[in-house]
Amino acid sequence: MAETIKMPKLGFDMQEGTLVRWVRQEGEAIEKGQVLAEIETDKATVEVETTVSGVVYRHLVEQGAIVPVGTPIAIITAPGEVVSEEPTSEVSPKASTEESVEMQPSGPASGPVIEEVQRIKASPLAKRLAQEHQIDLNAIRGSGPGGRVVRKDIEAYLEMIKTSAPKPSEVAGAAPPEPVPPSVILPVWTGMANVPADEVVTMDRLRQAIGRRMVDSKQNYPHFYVTRSFNVEALLSLREQINQLMPDGQKLTLNDFVIKAVALALRNYPNLNASVSGTNIVRHGHVNIGVAVAVEGGLLTVVCKDADLKPVRTISAEIRDMVSRARQGKVRPEDIEGSTFSISNLGMFDVEHFVAIINPPESAILAVGAAQKVPVVVGDEIKPGIRMKATLSADHRVTDGAEAAQFMQALARYIENPVLLLV
Repeated sequence: MAETIKMPKLGFDMQEGTLVRWVRQEGEAIEKGQVLAEIETDKATVEVETTVSGVVYRHLVEQGAIVPVGTPIAIITAPGEVVSEEPTSEVSPKASTEESVEMQPSGPASGPVIEEVQRIKASPLAKRLAQEHQIDLNAIRGSGPGGRVVRKDIEAYLEMIKTSAPKPSEVAGAAPPEPVPPSVILPVWTGMANVPADEVVTMDRLRQAIGRRMVDSKQNYPHFYVTRSFNVEALLSLREQINQLMPDGQKLTLNDFVIKAVALALRNYPNLNASVSGTNIVRHGHVNIGVAVAVEGGLLTVVCKDADLKPVRTISAEIRDMVSRARQGKVRPEDIEGSTFSISNLGMFDVEHFVAIINPPESAILAVGAAQKVPVVVGDEIKPGIRMKATLSADHRVTDGAEAAQFMQALARYIENPVLLLV
């Protein structure tokens, strides 16, 4: 029986996606779980897997088309099956792709010469840059899928024009400037000689999406903050012992333990593992921890599902694989969907303390700093110790300061007694 594959909704605020590339072509066999296409969202390029096995009977949209969520994009049939009536797509494979720019013929309006209309494939950003710089897209050879012109092609073309522009002295008829007599040369502060010119950079889709989400969060989510210092000496010692037994490439990070500790602490504080829906608070049964990852052009959150039920080693392996795919631009839909609480860790950059903006529609996020050697008071003596600061940002519509402080106490119990993370 024929199955229609639709543009998936990857994130609560996704409205549309760009079908970048068909991985399986019409007529090819495909198994359930195999990658059918690559979809570009505001967040990342995502590999979309088919939910059924069969044969790719028909592509309903072209590569480069911008497709609303829920729109049919392909038909999968059983081998040998004939489809009598195909589902129709709201996005015509030829007429509605926003990646194509029609170039009208030049010359007089009338005359015996008839020129063909050319269709130039270009990304929306490339089209905008071309318009801003008055560039004819016919002059550029695209490096994207199917010869699609992308941003880097426009930038390379602009650089080529810049470097190939003739100097005034090379222009025919231009006289070289008269030399200035040494007696009239004034001393110049050479510190200004290498000041670069202003640069205007167009925000890509990821940066625009981050901007929209963070503005929405700061304007509509009443944030408050609770900071606590954690004693991580026992945790670091335990991690070192475990990693001595682990092969290279599988060693655990401090953040792996923090994810597990946060997930366990959230079991008793469901208001922090929640989201607002109208006048209701949705307390999520699953504890899915989103981990902020720095990628080219911004941030992406990958999600460890049911982190409270998984051992630290499994959490570490899953996060490592998802981070690798995110930085390669090959995330899967399940990698970035469904987070109920997020963690942002800047400890690897030696950041002592910072606060994070809540990731909508969640109700809280934890900002984690570096584990640092500091002087601590033990009894009446000052001794060296290792401490790590973390700050909880919480939505005041859902929770209050006392509950947030109690959550941080529970988190400290797990972090400062790390054997609890292993049982």
